[in-house]
Amino acid sequence: MKGQDIGLLLKLVCLQKREQGLSPVYMPGSWEDWGVDGHDDQVQVEDVPGYYHQYTVRALAQLTGISKSQVNLALQRNFDSGLANRDRKIDVPRANIRALSEFIVYGLRYVFPVKPGTVTRGISTSLAAPVLEGKLSSAGELPPVWSDAKGNTRGQVIEPLFKSVPYAVRLDAELYALLALVDAIRIGQSRERNLAIKLLSEHLEVLQ
Repeated sequence: MKGQDIGLLLKLVCLQKREQGLSPVYMPGSWEDWGVDGHDDQVQVEDVPGYYHQYTVRALAQLTGISKSQVNLALQRNFDSGLANRDRKIDVPRANIRALSEFIVYGLRYVFPVKPGTVTRGISTSLAAPVLEGKLSSAGELPPVWSDAKGNTRGQVIEPLFKSVPYAVRLDAELYALLALVDAIRIGQSRERNLAIKLLSEHLEVLQ
């Protein structure tokens, strides 16, 4: 298993929630923690009629920054582990929400442990991200960030689940929120973890 496997599953969650018209994770009006120029991170998903073209390997690669070959491998690993399955009606990949939730809550921090690194510029994550900002006191500590030259926040580096996380979250506010909550579960103390688990569960359970 690789971290990008979990990132891809969370992207599938975002797509399915939009497809079904479900409420996204709440994000404040100004959620971009990076310089925005409106051009360099815009992508054009392949021109195929209907909504389900966003589930193709090519589209998932465009939306996450993970290569097509790695998307294929990640999907296969997720199918093999039971973290994903195929929708029998429309033949698109779906996250197994119950299994994904259990793995994130009970296993993720052991499989993908992380320690804060050097101080640098980046995109805020975990308790410092907009989805959790102000909900708990950070006791004046440096905020955790994903290293990114466009980021607005100076803090301690946290290794993201996959290398292209900064690219992927600039395209999707909900994916940004979900990945930040996952980081809070990976690195947070008990209060932070419990809050992040509660918020993440609220937004995954609607698909069960």
